[in-house]
Amino acid sequence: MPLCKNCQAGLNGAYCSTCGQKDVDLERPILGLLGGVIKETFELDGRSALTIKTLFRHPGLLTSKFLDGRRRRYTSPLRLYLVISIVFFVVVAWLAQSGILLEPGQDPGFDAAVQARFLSDDLPRLMFLLLPVFALLLKIVFLQRLYFDHLIFSLHLHSAGYIVLALAMPLENVAGKHLLALILQGLLLAYFIAYFVLAVRRVYGPAWFALALKSAAVLLGYMMVVSLVIENTSTFMIIAD
Repeated sequence: MPLCKNCQAGLNGAYCSTCGQKDVDLERPILGLLGGVIKETFELDGRSALTIKTLFRHPGLLTSKFLDGRRRRYTSPLRLYLVISIVFFVVVAWLAQSGILLEPGQDPGFDAAVQARFLSDDLPRLMFLLLPVFALLLKIVFLQRLYFDHLIFSLHLHSAGYIVLALAMPLENVAGKHLLALILQGLLLAYFIAYFVLAVRRVYGPAWFALALKSAAVLLGYMMVVSLVIENTSTFMIIAD
């Protein structure tokens, strides 16, 4: 019988029944080790594809399944958020460094570098800290649900939002010049608003009139908070530079 490398107890499966450590063979080629690390970190298996598919085809369903305890088939909400947010902020920082996100009259050298640094270093941390704020706004309008429920909903909604933004932001530089790009941006925005409303409907289930009022209140309140935080942080960075 194989033994656990941590506590030397007998192993009857992939995990030690005594200390809980996973039995991992590190004495193998480096490519195999790297593949295992990448798969473990980003969960590159069937669950990833199913999770992304469910996230967009059925707004709110991932949250409902997670809160109902049906979690095995899907990537965990926190891991999903971390992976998507990392990719998103890498993409938007590159767009900023390329000058695609600059306003007319801004310096492609200085302003692009400052913008890219903010998007890669500061904004990811700020947005992660704002997740509980969004959950708190949900708690205010849906008092009957636990705060934990709102946190899970927040993780899933932000994950979907980052993907939609990643599709919309590359169009920023041409939206003012080409009608098609502007229309595409408008469609993506409309899609996300509809996505949010449908997700709220599935998870919280209010009547449609109450749903519209509460959804609008949460979105407007959160947009104000995010705008205020980003504006103040950006101003502080400019002064510091």
